Amino acid sequence: MFNEINKVELTYILFDEGSFYLVDSGYPCIGGFLPPYRGERYHAQEYRGQGRQPRSPEELFNYRHSSLRMTIERCFGVLKNRFPILKLMPPYKPSRQRLIVIACCVIHNYIRKWNLPDELFRIWEEMDPIELEGIQEGPIIEGISSNVDYLTRLSNEGAVEMTMKRNHIRDEMWVHRSN
Repeated sequence: MFNEINKVELTYILFDEGSFYLVDSGYPCIGGFLPPYRGERYHAQEYRGQGRQPRSPEELFNYRHSSLRMTIERCFGVLKNRFPILKLMPPYKPSRQRLIVIACCVIHNYIRKWNLPDELFRIWEEMDPIELEGIQEGPIIEGISSNVDYLTRLSNEGAVEMTMKRNHIRDEMWVHRSN
């Protein structure tokens, strides 16, 4: 259960103006969270093969959502392999954990900038999408799935706004899709 400090930190993290978390269908479409459409095809392998392209705006959104999540998971995989401290974060307070993650990202970006042929990225880029999807199913943010009720109460007013944002993104994708 979140204590009051965690609730304050979570509120700050979730409601950074113009930002949102790309989450799986286990989350509701509320302020700060952008899930795929439920009841529509989602996973990349469901779109493989001739005649299996997205047939509706929701399917196109879900396909691109899935592709983006796989890219994010690939990046997390590279970071965790490069910096093992990220696999099992020591019990530091959240403000210190955040600094460790930022430091790892800065070092990683420095490595990427000056060493373009990156072996870890090559390995993860060659990974089969089906294998990659199995790596991270469920919440991206540790410990939040058991607190969906709290999050729903916290951002109920953001649900309508986030649903409208998701629908706008969906519609723009559909209008600008390449046939």
